[in-house]
Order: sequence, then C-alpha cells, then structure tokens
Amino acid sequence: MTIQELCGALSSGRLDERFRELYGSGEREYLRQRARYLSAAEHFSRLYPECGDVRVFSAPGRTEIGGNHTDHQHGCVLAAAVDLDVIALVDFTEDGFIRINSEGHKPNEVDLSDLSPRESERGTSNAIIRGIAAGFAEKGVEIGGFAAYTTSDVLSGSGLSSSAAFENLIGTIIDLRYNGGRAGAVETAKIGQFAETVYFGKASGLMDQTVSAVGGFVAIDFADPTAPAITPVRFDFTGAGHSLCITDTKGSHADLIGEYAAVPEEMKSVAACFGAEVLRDVDEDEFYARLPELRETCSDRAILRAAHFFAESQRAVLEAEALAGGDLEEFFRLVNESGTSSAELLQNLAPAGAVGRQEIPLAIMLSKRVLGGCGAVRVHGGGFAGTIQAFVPTYLAETYAAEMDRVFGQGSCRILTVRPVGGTEITV
Repeated sequence: MTIQELCGALSSGRLDERFRELYGSGEREYLRQRARYLSAAEHFSRLYPECGDVRVFSAPGRTEIGGNHTDHQHGCVLAAAVDLDVIALVDFTEDGFIRINSEGHKPNEVDLSDLSPRESERGTSNAIIRGIAAGFAEKGVEIGGFAAYTTSDVLSGSGLSSSAAFENLIGTIIDLRYNGGRAGAVETAKIGQFAETVYFGKASGLMDQTVSAVGGFVAIDFADPTAPAITPVRFDFTGAGHSLCITDTKGSHADLIGEYAAVPEEMKSVAACFGAEVLRDVDEDEFYARLPELRETCSDRAILRAAHFFAESQRAVLEAEALAGGDLEEFFRLVNESGTSSAELLQNLAPAGAVGRQEIPLAIMLSKRVLGGCGAVRVHGGGFAGTIQAFVPTYLAETYAAEMDRVFGQGSCRILTVRPVGGTEITV
C-alpha cells in the first residue's frame, strides 16, 4: 500500500484488529499504537519521499519466565514474547543495498555484494544486518535490498532483549519478501543467533531469538543446542486476570562482566569434575553423592550454583506443564520457588560484596509487600542489576506499578501482556 493508504488505514481504525492481536485490547492502547505508527509513517515519508509501496513489519521483545541461567548449561527454559516491539516501515529496492534508519541511532547501510564478516563492523548493527543477509544467502536465498525506518518500544538495557527483536525483525523482512516465508520462525531465529555470534562478535544462546520469532509462551529444551526442542504453551494470562510487570531498578551494569561470566564458568567447573562440559550431562544423584569430594576442587558457591541448575531446569518444565494445565496456583508457587533459588543458590540478586546498592533485593521486597501473598516475583534475566519480574493480579497492577515508580523513578515499571505472535508483517 502507499504511505497515504497506510495513514488512512491507521486513522480509520482498520488496523485495530491486528493491533488487538499484537498489543492486547483497550481503546487507549489502540490510540497509542495509531499515534506511534503514524509518527513512524511521517518519518519514513521524509526519509524516502519517492517510495511507492510501503510494507510494515513487527518483532517483539521477550521475557524469561523460568530457567534462570539454565540455557548455557543445555537446560530447559520457559519464556514469552511481550507486547513491546520494534516496527519497520519498508520500501523494497533493486539496488543491492539494505539501508536502515532507526529512531535514535545512526543510519545503517550494507552492500549485499559482499557478505563476508568485517572486523571493523563488530559490535555494530551493520554486522547484524550483514550477518543475517549472509545466513539467508548461505541457504540459497537471492536477497534484494530495502530501505527501512524503524522505531522500538523494546528499550536497550531493559532486559527484554532489544537485540533479538531487531535480529528477528531483519530476518522476518528478508524471509517473507525474498524467501516466501520458507525459513519460518525457528530457522530465522538460528540465523539471528549466527549473525550475533559470528558477525557481531558476541556469544549468544538461542533463547532470545527463538521466543521473539515464535511468539507466545515457549518452552525450550536445549539438550541439543543446535536443534533445541521447542514447544508452544497455550495460556491466556490476561484472561486469567493477571498482568506481567517488569521493573527496571536502574542498577548499573557497569563492571559486571566478571559477575556474569562467573556463573557459567563455575557451573562448568563442577561439570568438569564429572568429565562433562555442561551440567546437563551430569547425573544429579551422583552430584549430591560426591559433594565432599567436590568441595576439595570447587568453591562452595560453584556447588550451590550447580544445585540451582538441576532444580531450576526441572522447574521450568513443571512451570510449562502448570500453565498448559491451567494451574495458575502451582505456576506461581514454582515462580516464587525459582526466585528463592536465584537468591540463595545462584546468588545473582546483587554483585558480591555490594552493600550500598542492592536494587533487585529491594524491588523484590517491595513487590512482596504490595502483592501480600498474591501472584509471584523473581529476578529477571542475568541478574546482579537491572530488572525484576512480577505476576500481579490485574486489579493490583496500577497500584503495584505506582509503588515501583515511586521508589525507582517514573516509568520504571511496565505493565505488559504476553504477545501470541512472533515476527510478522502487519500490512497483509
């Protein structure tokens, strides 16, 4: 459709049904999304005034529900796509270049005639774009160019994986336009992981990309990380009268590289005592039987973190089963249990020795006070700083968000819904 036709469809509400699928129900949300998309259309038309036909794509952020620090040990996780997304207005071209202008960022330009990795691009969006194009090209896809304007609600550093959303967005655009959608969600996720690892230069698991690509609740078993077992879990959280709340506690991630690296390193040090590379290949009963011996070669913290893995990986499976069976009470019990394990065994609520700043424990304490025994709360993502996640009865959501904002700053808490759709085209 033309940019004028898109604006007409937005203004008249003809896309509201599609918005309901992506962003949940509610007139206020429809109005917000209309304004957001109209603003994007205005920016796009200024950047590309000669565009004839425009298409619109969206890819969501994700939240980790269960399986805290289990994926890197080839364990199980439960995650979900959320209603915060990155959108792109796209004009397909024939000049062999991908050009992207993203709100708040420098323009990106990639020449598709050379898709080899470039050392000078490592750590940049150009590397991601080039890597994804290369991933499709290796599968025999003949890729053409496009010009796009993107804007994102998945803020960087929010713990909701803005990088995976961007990777999935680019992959979805290429797959649907130049590959007839044949790659599908899981293969598109793998190409995103390939781009992030090989081209961007950051070792990446597959959880973030998979959840953004598939949508909804997703249970993933990483026993074979090259071909994880992926099971969609059907559950209407909003219909069950609860909201998903993510609070950014504003803790700094600076100087935490060592804290994050220590978790898999210590878990692998325990696995090595059994001749294994990861804990998934270690027998849990043998682990407990050999505790005295393990203490001679591994730190107690490493042993505690290994114990967390064994229980947490199993817990993620049970959480998925509880949701699939509609047992919300059991699901909340397991989430709270996960939170306790992260605090006591995994020990990723605050950096070692931190006294003056313990934002995540403070936010969890406040959450439990507001919830009064309802719902559940736990650390979100890697931990040590950043975000917490709470499952809040809908009638308490606004009160809960207001309390989090009062302590951690206005806009710190976001009330989200689980989005049932992954990477998708909107103008179809």
